[in-house]
Amino acid sequence: MRSRFMVFRPFLFYILLCCTFAQAQENIVNAVEVRGVSRSHPAFVKKLLRVSPGMPLDSTLMARDVTRLIRLPSVSHAAFKVMSSPGEGYTVIYEITENFTLIPFANLFSSSNDAFAFRVGLQEFNLLGRNITLGAFYQYDVFNSYGIGVRAPYLFSNRFGLALTHNNFTTQEPVFFDSSTADYRYNNRGVELMGLYELDFRNRIELGGSIFTENYNYLSGATSPTVPQQLSVDKHLFKLIYRYEDITYFYQYLQGFRSALNFQYVGSSDHNLPEFLIGFNDFVYYRRMGDKGNWASRLRLGLASNIKTPFAPFTVDNNVNIRGVGNTIDRGTGTLVLNTEYRHTLVEGNWLVVQGNVFIDAGSWRNPGGDFNDFTDEGNLRIYPGVGFRLMHKRIFNAIFRVDYGHGITKDASRGLVFGIGQYF
Repeated sequence: MRSRFMVFRPFLFYILLCCTFAQAQENIVNAVEVRGVSRSHPAFVKKLLRVSPGMPLDSTLMARDVTRLIRLPSVSHAAFKVMSSPGEGYTVIYEITENFTLIPFANLFSSSNDAFAFRVGLQEFNLLGRNITLGAFYQYDVFNSYGIGVRAPYLFSNRFGLALTHNNFTTQEPVFFDSSTADYRYNNRGVELMGLYELDFRNRIELGGSIFTENYNYLSGATSPTVPQQLSVDKHLFKLIYRYEDITYFYQYLQGFRSALNFQYVGSSDHNLPEFLIGFNDFVYYRRMGDKGNWASRLRLGLASNIKTPFAPFTVDNNVNIRGVGNTIDRGTGTLVLNTEYRHTLVEGNWLVVQGNVFIDAGSWRNPGGDFNDFTDEGNLRIYPGVGFRLMHKRIFNAIFRVDYGHGITKDASRGLVFGIGQYF
């Protein structure tokens, strides 16, 4: 009896091996299809997918592919489904709803002297069907400015690309010194080249630099023997950006966390605008609240070389950090800002969304040459609650018109409306 079993055992092993192999074959991806794309190149979309023919079925990878597609400017929404293939195996189908990606934009705001200012431009977010962004803008902010840039994050592979920009900014900037203020005509003209690399599903880095020239020309206001009235300085900049993102997108609703670290070294040819280091990190958290609500918060921590200069890098400004505070009302070498708001969908149709929001913006700064006690100084603290609304198009990338009204509750506070394109954060 034992000898018969010993003879039969190899045969049993062979049968089990065949069954295991057959079962494995049944769970293999035979084909991958992309449906719903007309503006995007199907081969480019497939290049970004982790799932490919010959792999075992993996729902986790398919879900990650969907999230990665939704992050593209060209994609409004995406989903996957699995179908049995003729014979054995499965076909994985990615169904995509595309965005319209040739987008004109306009932004209305107030300049530092409270005059009317605007920016208009045109951007294509899916050039050649490969999610290359090409854009240009014109800005009037007391003076004329323009810029042009191209960003191709997948130029060389499904992880590696480049970004190139040229800007010629000219604005009227307030400069603060000795409890006084002067207005300068500020110009920044230069070119920047950045390498873009995707480490994995959640982590990206950008590394590069720029060469540019800064010009300051005195217009009006206070003067000081220690503050030059005219400067023209050649500079160079090295920049590292590290991004982490773990966010789930469903049209206007977001859930998850992201972090963006920006670190720069700025070299200078003039001691009046000396070299310095600057770094800041944005921590952003989103949480779904019921069917129509979204809670969003952003914490920005930043420090720069603590040089006592009227040309400090961090600014207190309506359009950057504190809604309602005014246009470039102060400068510092350190920043601590928290923005938190609740967004609620009031109206939602096939393409239009109307959101209302309530918010609190709060922040403090370190004065140039000051110390960390400046962050708790009552004169540097700003707290601005407010309300606003959003008009959003669900089929046009970043087509969000926002209006916010902020009202300060701290010492010497102001109030005001802030207009913009896109969510504030």
